[in-house]
Amino acid sequence: MNDSATGKPHERNGRMPAANERILVTGGAGFIGSHLVDAFLAAGHDVLVVDNFSTGKKENLPGHVRWYDADVTDKHALLAIVKRESPTIVVHAAAQINVRSSFHDPQRDAEINIKGAINVLECCKDAGVKRALYLSSGGAVYGIPNRLPCTEQAPGAPVNPYGVSKYTAELYFSLYHHLYQIEYGILRLSNVYGPRQDPHGEAGVVSIFADAVLHDRQPVVFGDGTQTRDFVYVADVAAAAVLAVRRLSMSFPKPFDERIFNISSGEAISVNDALAAIQHAAGNRANHALATVPSVPAKHQAAVSGEVKHMVLDSSLAKKALGWMPSVGFEEGIEKTVEWMR
Repeated sequence: MNDSATGKPHERNGRMPAANERILVTGGAGFIGSHLVDAFLAAGHDVLVVDNFSTGKKENLPGHVRWYDADVTDKHALLAIVKRESPTIVVHAAAQINVRSSFHDPQRDAEINIKGAINVLECCKDAGVKRALYLSSGGAVYGIPNRLPCTEQAPGAPVNPYGVSKYTAELYFSLYHHLYQIEYGILRLSNVYGPRQDPHGEAGVVSIFADAVLHDRQPVVFGDGTQTRDFVYVADVAAAAVLAVRRLSMSFPKPFDERIFNISSGEAISVNDALAAIQHAAGNRANHALATVPSVPAKHQAAVSGEVKHMVLDSSLAKKALGWMPSVGFEEGIEKTVEWMR
């Protein structure tokens, strides 16, 4: 288990079954990435993972998946892996995902999110990989939209360094398609939540609130809590990625008409209501009753500069072009998440 990134892959418990595509997932041991890995495997694909395990965890990976301990900011190591494994599609999920961290260290945010994306695309170019899927942020790249729900036609106008880095990476995917004919798709995700989200190592208000509630700590709400988001369950995100890979795998007589898709529930939920739902789910499980247990009231702190007050995405294009719709409602997803975290 100590092979270098340019050596043999780590593999456990046997071989992979026959597959449709060989998919390399960057950040595949992380919260979202590991669910992508599970979904791709279930769809019959051969999957390998590149992750530096700064936030990802080896225990998130299925026992038989191949993985490399490498960083997307290290082009030399990444290119060696891509040339060795010859994936047919690269799914780029590795990222710095915390808005507040992007303010504290915008250089590091840009290094991971922009340089990392360029390295992935350069490796695709140099190794002859002609298809790539990028996981972006619908909650950050649009900035403060003029109207809600926000469609893919809204201009990119981010208001924080994280949004700038994610949007810039999108532009590089478009550029490399123009220059080097790399087919690509982009999934702009709303607020993703679900099992495996680390309340300490990754952004995510649901996991942070659930961890506080389950450990009888005071939840911290930034601002007055009336800000709204649409939350999408991580398994639904993984299902969208499977459909997007299928789209990239198909032969088209003409170029794609659409490449960017919002992936969201389309339901606006306030931060206060999200916390109430988590408290309710925790109380249900604790008491086996409908009433929640008494909980510590939230502590309010100043709103975070650069965070959007209201954001809801329109995912009707994903339904039309990919055949995707969310299948897990917010209350059900919260129940699943709290149960996992317990």
